[in-house]
Amino acid sequence: MPAGYRRVLAAIIMGTPRRDEWLPGEWTTGVHVVWWLTRHLMDREIEMIQCVGGRKEDTGPRPAAERGRGGEGAYGGLMRLLVVGAMCAGVVPPTAFGQEWAQFRGPNGAGHAKGDGIPVQWAEKDYNWKVKLPGTGHGSPALWGEKIFLLCADEKAATMIVTCLSAANGGTVWAKTYKSEPFAKNRDNHFAISTPAVDAKGVYVVWGSRRKLTLLAMDHDGKELWQRDLGAHESQHGPGLSLLAYEGLVVVPNDQQGESFILAVDGATGTTRWKLKRPTGLAAYSTPCVRRPAGGEAELIFSSSASGVTAVDPATGQVKWDCPGVCPRRCVSTPVLAGERVVVTSGTGGRGILFAVEPTSGKEAKVAYRIEKDAPYVPSPLVKGDLMFLLGDGGGVSCVRAATGEVVWKDKLPDRFYGSFVCVGERLYCLSRTGSAYVLAAGEKFELLAKNALGEGSFATPAVAGGRMYLRTFSHLISLGGKAAAE
Repeated sequence: MPAGYRRVLAAIIMGTPRRDEWLPGEWTTGVHVVWWLTRHLMDREIEMIQCVGGRKEDTGPRPAAERGRGGEGAYGGLMRLLVVGAMCAGVVPPTAFGQEWAQFRGPNGAGHAKGDGIPVQWAEKDYNWKVKLPGTGHGSPALWGEKIFLLCADEKAATMIVTCLSAANGGTVWAKTYKSEPFAKNRDNHFAISTPAVDAKGVYVVWGSRRKLTLLAMDHDGKELWQRDLGAHESQHGPGLSLLAYEGLVVVPNDQQGESFILAVDGATGTTRWKLKRPTGLAAYSTPCVRRPAGGEAELIFSSSASGVTAVDPATGQVKWDCPGVCPRRCVSTPVLAGERVVVTSGTGGRGILFAVEPTSGKEAKVAYRIEKDAPYVPSPLVKGDLMFLLGDGGGVSCVRAATGEVVWKDKLPDRFYGSFVCVGERLYCLSRTGSAYVLAAGEKFELLAKNALGEGSFATPAVAGGRMYLRTFSHLISLGGKAAAE
């Protein structure tokens, strides 16, 4: 059992920690499943169980005698009993409580992970394994349990290869090939540019050409569930979007130079739940995130040049608020959250502008601050506490106050980047286009801790799950850190 899974199970057995002590993936997957299970088993008789899902606040303090160990009282004891019993009976798989890396840059695209065993400096001898992929690509890996999912392509033959590897040893679990067609694109784009989205029931991938955008769902064993043709995709550089899987939905952010829309389909059947038409503008490549405002319902966050920043109700597809005109150029990086604010970038030619957008009242929002110098265009910002770390396409790195944009430090890495930062503990990791893995301290002082050679270039972002890090280069996948699982 991976270390991330053991931590969650141990936490449940010993006394569930406060919400702010959970990793992002642990709370959103594990605790939500616990809430659902208890709610259905108890016929909704125990109202306070619902607070486990993050939907209701506790009604107030309870006497110490009722709270017991961990401060959770009878409700926590019942929860642990139900969880452990359900896991033993096979009702809830252990992976439901693991730290899943189920989309681009992990839980909610924030780029945060735990991994005490991931080294700062390494050589090839330190890898758990390194395997050659069945094709090339720039998309990042996604994981669920002990399976790694990624998209590969043979660009000469115009074929797409949906690939599943074993996290234990890198062996191919399955690979499915689909025919596509050649198309003109930016030299740094790729047929396999997208990162899969994964949930407990399926793996969802998207790829495109000028004439056809294909949306595909498979189960974790590689069986095709459904496939949809979403029509033509017009863009200067070729398609490059990635998906979001959220509460049974597969969300497709299809902002392009042709017919633009956001589409939400049922993950099980592929049928349309809702479709939101969008203005036509520059193609956007950003992956949406989920924002849960204090005292409010969840909303999906999108960014594009034509629409600016938009918050959408995931249940209905209705716009909750927007900030039009805030992104004058192309949006590539993923929106990230800094408290109640949404941080996006917009750019061109390797240079970006950063905007911190703050919803105000009703359907309105305002720009709290902007950063025009050394802001990223392609790499996504990373927020850690009250700090935000920025990785520029041309190697400029900086740390700013997330609340104000005030610069804490600035420096320069001698490289170029398309991949984004991920944060493991107190360290930042990023992969360069020329094939180096840089490790920086995630603090108020610039510290370059290491530069590690990968042997091949990379446009991808690292994935971290189960105490291990996965690094995709153009044609290989590498596993690093932790204790290699038994083969």
